Amino acid sequence: MKFTEMKYERPDFKMVSGQYEVLLKDLEQAADAKSFAETFRKIDDLHSQIMTMSTLCEIRHSINTKDEFYDRENDYWDETHPLYAVYENRLSKICLSCPFREELYEYIPKTYFQLAECNLKSFSEEIVPLLQQENKLASEYGKLKASAQIEYDGQIYNLSTISTKAEDTDRNVRKGAMDAKLNFYAEHEAEFDRIYDGLVKVRTQIAKTLGYESFTELAYQRMTRLDYDREMVTNYRRQILEDIVPSVCELYKRQAKRLGTDTVAYYDKAMDFADGNPTPKGSYEDNIAAARTMYHEMSAETGEFIDVMIDNELWDLKSRDGKQMGGYCTSIPEYKVPFIFANFNGTSGDVDVLTHEAGHAFQYYMARSIPVLDLQWPTMESAEIASMSMEFNAWPWAHLFFKEDTEKYQFHHLSGTLKFLPYGVLVDHFQHEIYDHPEWTPDERKQCWRKLEQQYEPYKDYTGAPILEKGCWWYQQGHIFESPFYYIDYTLAQVCALQFWARNHRQDPEAWNDYVALCRLGGTKPFTELVRSANLKVPFEDGCLKEVVTEINDYLEHIDDTAL
Repeated sequence: MKFTEMKYERPDFKMVSGQYEVLLKDLEQAADAKSFAETFRKIDDLHSQIMTMSTLCEIRHSINTKDEFYDRENDYWDETHPLYAVYENRLSKICLSCPFREELYEYIPKTYFQLAECNLKSFSEEIVPLLQQENKLASEYGKLKASAQIEYDGQIYNLSTISTKAEDTDRNVRKGAMDAKLNFYAEHEAEFDRIYDGLVKVRTQIAKTLGYESFTELAYQRMTRLDYDREMVTNYRRQILEDIVPSVCELYKRQAKRLGTDTVAYYDKAMDFADGNPTPKGSYEDNIAAARTMYHEMSAETGEFIDVMIDNELWDLKSRDGKQMGGYCTSIPEYKVPFIFANFNGTSGDVDVLTHEAGHAFQYYMARSIPVLDLQWPTMESAEIASMSMEFNAWPWAHLFFKEDTEKYQFHHLSGTLKFLPYGVLVDHFQHEIYDHPEWTPDERKQCWRKLEQQYEPYKDYTGAPILEKGCWWYQQGHIFESPFYYIDYTLAQVCALQFWARNHRQDPEAWNDYVALCRLGGTKPFTELVRSANLKVPFEDGCLKEVVTEINDYLEHIDDTAL
């Protein structure tokens, strides 16, 4: 079924809650593991129906934030999700207190129970009004960014389309466009501060209500970090500083040399090559056709997957007025299909969407038959392994998109992944500091960001950009507002993906099979177990980052980037 044909209908909460009540009572009274599992499946089916309607609303609202119907429905779900969470919480309690829990592992993977424990530790009915307040503030942030009307050179841009100018070969254009973009953030500084201040306070209140000292502890439970903790993350960030930041400093020196500048200014950062970054050479339709060819040649599984995506119009990729910023991949449970949302803007990022978000979608497609809805997707950091690794799996077909710019794209892509790692852990470190000090003023938060930025990204040059010198870059990072602590996940996954790159580079014949097997596992194992199952090293292990960066540096140093 095509996405446009999928019917949305707001569930009757009173009726659904009645169904939950009956099923949960049956579950409590189950006499044995088999009957328990049968009732559990019925509850999971009901959960699937609810999530299907919620997801259809979410997608259609993000496609057009000006659609009044779905705007109202989005508000409804902001209010109602916490009410459904009450039933999920009760389900978790029943499952964890089941007297024959060990026998249930035959029907329900053990990881589900670990996730249930996180659910119990991160929710109670008394925080429902606070969760509704949190949802409302996060939605305000999304609407504020989607409202951007940026005037530059006689035209009106949104935050996505103005970004294309950041890769213009004319340095004056880059500076002018970036300043126009930053002016939007400067004009709305008080609004961004108000929204984030509200989020920090309400999240801290939620944490205190649940008995935590700070929101950080609660966030680790929310993010279902089953097998690593804050101390392991702190050690990982230390390795980024020691093993990755020096290499990235050298990459920016090479970039400045290619651009013919002394430093890489804030408006040069996205510009890798003086004569222009690699861009897709065909039209939108050409890129879609190239993606179909690539995935058919990659494997039988990916060929089947891409046909389902294209034939059923399971994506919305073009940027336009009123559409939310960014990109994501989600799933529509009742139809057992993924959906990709993006904002194409004519840059190499368009191809990254067709590989990165398609990597998420492919992982779900491979795991869609896992009988427990919550285990079809892995936890966040594990999910990103599938997407980031797919970017590198696509390298042999880069020529379909980039033609003569293929080698330039690959240098841009690989060096860009290293450049990202310090920024990724900076975002994480910042959030740890913020929620350790919820009493901070907006100015103190900005000072913290700027201090950490100079530590993790010493190569940044903000001369002439007061809003950035003040410490406001992070306004642009939606995860900080909407998905707290969901960012270091990208870096952990990137380190795993870079190991797949290295194995592909060495022509390891088992690399692809390990990747597909990893996708099929979905969320049936926690992060470190999934990593090891794919024959990769866990990023927290001392020496892992040094080993990865050494091989990448050797590859990049043998490329004459000035000739690209």
